Amino acid sequence: MVINLQHQTFDLLPEKAILWKEKSSLLVADLHIGKTTHFRKSGIGIPPDMERQNYENLSTLILNHEVDRVIFLGDLFHSVHNAQWEVLNNMLDMFPEVTFDLVMGNHDILPYKMYLSSRLKIYDILDEPPFTLSHFPLANHAHYNICGHLHPAVVLKGTGKQRLKLPCFIFSERQGVLPSFGAFTGNAVIRPNNGDRVYVVTQDRVISLK
Repeated sequence: MVINLQHQTFDLLPEKAILWKEKSSLLVADLHIGKTTHFRKSGIGIPPDMERQNYENLSTLILNHEVDRVIFLGDLFHSVHNAQWEVLNNMLDMFPEVTFDLVMGNHDILPYKMYLSSRLKIYDILDEPPFTLSHFPLANHAHYNICGHLHPAVVLKGTGKQRLKLPCFIFSERQGVLPSFGAFTGNAVIRPNNGDRVYVVTQDRVISLK
C-alpha cells in the first residue's frame, strides 16, 4: 500500500514496516528481540521460532527492497542482555552496505557501551525533515512525527458477532504510528479520531480502513 505523506512516498508493507522510497530507508518499530529468550529463562515455554521469524522477516525485507538504511524506532532489544544480542549483531553484520540507526525506546536498556560496540548508530530523537522520528509519540515537534511504542490495532466486526483484531498503521494530521514488527509483542486496540487514516495489516497485504 503506497501512500503520500509530507510529499514523500511511503510503502506500507504487510511485514509491518515502512519503505521510505526517497531515502531508500526501512522504518521498523518494536522488534523486542530477545523477549522470547527472556521469558524462557524465567521458565515460560515460548517457542524459539518466534525469535527466528523476526530475523527472517527483517533480512527478507532488506534483500527484497533497495534499502540503504534501516531505522529502528525503539524497543529493538527487549530487556537485559541474553544470547540474542549476539545473534542480532551477527545478522546486522551480514549487510555491511546498510546503515542501522536506533532511536532509543523504553526497553532499550543494555549498557551504552554495548550499543557503541555494535553496528548501530544511537539517537534519542532523530530529525529527518520533513519528519521527526521517535519511539514515543511526541506532543510537540518541529516536523511530522513518526513513532512506535503503541503497538496499534483495531477490531473489525462482522456478522454473527465475529470480531477480528488486526495490527494497523495510523496517520493523523501531525503524527504516524507504526504497528509492532516483532512476532511476540501483542497489540493494543486504538480508537481512531475523525480524519485519521488507518491501514490494517493482514497476512499478505495492507488495506485502507478509512
